[in-house]
Amino acid sequence: MAMEITEPATPDGRDAQQWRVQFDADVAFANGGGLQAQEFRLDAPGPDLGTDDIAALFVRHLGLLMVGSVRIGNVRMLREPHKGGRGVAASPRATTRIVELSHPIRHGMVTYPGLPGPDITDHLSREASRAHYGPGTEFHIGRISMVANTGTYLDSPFHRFDDGADLAALPLDGLVDLDGLVIRTLGADTPAVDRNTLLPYDVTGRAVLIHTDWARHWGTDAYGAGGHPHLTAEAAAWLADQRPALVGIDSVNIDDTAAPTRPAHTTLLAAGIPIVEHLRGLEQLPPTDFRFHAAPPAVEGMGTFTVRTYAVLPEPGTAD
Repeated sequence: MAMEITEPATPDGRDAQQWRVQFDADVAFANGGGLQAQEFRLDAPGPDLGTDDIAALFVRHLGLLMVGSVRIGNVRMLREPHKGGRGVAASPRATTRIVELSHPIRHGMVTYPGLPGPDITDHLSREASRAHYGPGTEFHIGRISMVANTGTYLDSPFHRFDDGADLAALPLDGLVDLDGLVIRTLGADTPAVDRNTLLPYDVTGRAVLIHTDWARHWGTDAYGAGGHPHLTAEAAAWLADQRPALVGIDSVNIDDTAAPTRPAHTTLLAAGIPIVEHLRGLEQLPPTDFRFHAAPPAVEGMGTFTVRTYAVLPEPGTAD
């Protein structure tokens, strides 16, 4: 591309320190029609622009849709101050942070005593894939075999009841972007989280996360050895009456596994309230003013599945 470079002086006699580009453009749209421009000028990041760069600047500046092709000609680089652009919004500054609340899945890890750990293998290794693709191109396809109750997971009503909603039937608006609430029970003299512990809190419509600090035992024998924090039947009944969006806990089970019944699972899931177990990282969350997300894959005929849970918090000083 032949390019002319000129360096006019600024009105005060000093050389400008910025560049603009002048060009002709011929645009053909993919759905028919075209657009021509002569001696069009745009702010440029520097003098070393190719025609593809100029075409991209032009399309973005005008916000053109369905562009098939752009031809650029008669290019002149002008050393003059920028005049500003339009049509392209600046990226906003990040005003939130993400807190991970789920355990990573690793080969052979133990989530719940007696359940097998995941078996993670290659379906197609990178080495084997090279025979299928061109030089320098390779892919990996993994295979995982695991029970649904692996890592941090979500229980739907179908987990407990044959006629309950399975994972695919759960509405997303009850799993993501939920108003979060952390109820801390650290230092309690009993592992049982009773109704009286919950009474001070407004739980309706919220993701209620019980922070017991049992997650500190994750990966050790103590995690599933018994004596873990859990909800009592009365606490579960009170929650069901108050209608939270979901209930989570950072313990091995929301019920007391020393007893053969599961009143918390039974009561909450009968009320259509999903349960998230084996959370972690709740110590990083404030009591309120965060959004909670826990969406499992929409699997039909399955009541439980591993889920990646996280919270979105406003950065200090950015909350409304």
